[in-house]
Amino acid sequence: MTEGITGEMTSGNVFADLGFDNSEEELRKAKLAREIRAVINRRRLTQAKSAQ
Repeated sequence: MTEGITGEMTSGNVFADLGFDNSEEELRKAKLAREIRAVINRRRLTQAKSAQ
């Protein structure tokens, strides 16, 4: 069932793997955005309420 499926080991930082200059900063921003989204979802905020 898995014939033909290949994978590669990564560094754990997609931005570094893609060659971004500030890969650590980009990863921190992505993690922060994910946490903000999780809080918004947990609190079930609308777009308008989360903007306030």
